[in-house]
Amino acid sequence: MSTSTALLIADLTGVAVFAASGASAAVAKRLDLFGVVFVGFLAALGGGIFRDLVIDEPVPLAFADWRYAATAILTATVVFWFHPHFARLRTTVLVLDAAGLGLFAVAGTLKALDADVSALGAVMIGMLTGIGGGLARDLLTGEIPVVLLREIYALAALLGATAVVLLDLIDATGAVPLGGAVLLVFVVRVLALRRRWSAPVAADRPSRLVRSGRS
Repeated sequence: MSTSTALLIADLTGVAVFAASGASAAVAKRLDLFGVVFVGFLAALGGGIFRDLVIDEPVPLAFADWRYAATAILTATVVFWFHPHFARLRTTVLVLDAAGLGLFAVAGTLKALDADVSALGAVMIGMLTGIGGGLARDLLTGEIPVVLLREIYALAALLGATAVVLLDLIDATGAVPLGGAVLLVFVVRVLALRRRWSAPVAADRPSRLVRSGRS
């Protein structure tokens, strides 16, 4: 198997996992078949579409290569009809989601760098490529986006994107170093899930009644 074929399979696997995640959320909200497929499609490809529009690609990859859209639509349709079975695979889907997050964040950062985006811009684009689909999924299903809550999700993508930029600065963007960046995102995300790590939130402070000298 060639490297390009392996990368395509990995990419489409990530698309399928994110589509399944989006479709499952839509099923839980009792959307119809079109709604489930639409949410699944955006969950899988929303981040990539954002990336391609920002770096001024003539046609986003989601529309230029039929295999991406077909994978997302087919996966979402399967989830719609067989969703009770997918509920039993929640742990597996979360693990695959972590792998997809790493793959998309690293690939998005690389593509931004290839388009001569600045280092900081590439990091932001890479992170948003990884989390963009999840943002779209949560907004369409009326939920506060997971990435804005306490879960270590966007932070994991940010670490991976930063690693890619640093590797690019030292001209070490080979398959092994980039695989290490994907692994970094995956490990951070999985450990956060297993050990219930969370980002800090603002603490509630009880209001104090200020007494004046008057009774």
